[in-house]
Amino acid sequence: MYLIDKAFLREPKKYIIQSLLAVVVIMIIFHLEVLPHIIIATSLGGSAFIVFTMPRSATTRRLVGGHIVGIICGSLFYFLFFTGPLGELTANGTTLKVLAYALSVGLCIFMMTITNTEHTPAVSTALGIVAESWSYQIVLSVLLCAISLAIIRRLMHHRLKDLL
Repeated sequence: MYLIDKAFLREPKKYIIQSLLAVVVIMIIFHLEVLPHIIIATSLGGSAFIVFTMPRSATTRRLVGGHIVGIICGSLFYFLFFTGPLGELTANGTTLKVLAYALSVGLCIFMMTITNTEHTPAVSTALGIVAESWSYQIVLSVLLCAISLAIIRRLMHHRLKDLL
């Protein structure tokens, strides 16, 4: 077992460059202040990790599609549990909140696997929408960031290498 991967020792330049590209992209996203909630921002940080370390698995279908599934699942359970008749009950009880969080994660995992849009960070998008409260700003921000990452990946696909 090695502390540092042998592949890094053979080609450190590609690891450094791709990590720096991730830094630049995340700086741009946060500088534009398109992400109003940190829990959503962390899901997009996870997406950036996948784009810049495993670009072959970060297909547009999975990257954008996964976040769309996360948005739909999070929105469904936010509106089901935090508005309407259940809204008052959920506001007063931890159990219903936890149930809403868990159901959003479970449904998101299920929907991503059956639609071939598996993208692990998108589960955080679903959870974040339920936990942080739904808003059109969150939905648009997640979509804009996911599409931006997909475009960057597509434009740089010939230069990005799988690092794992």
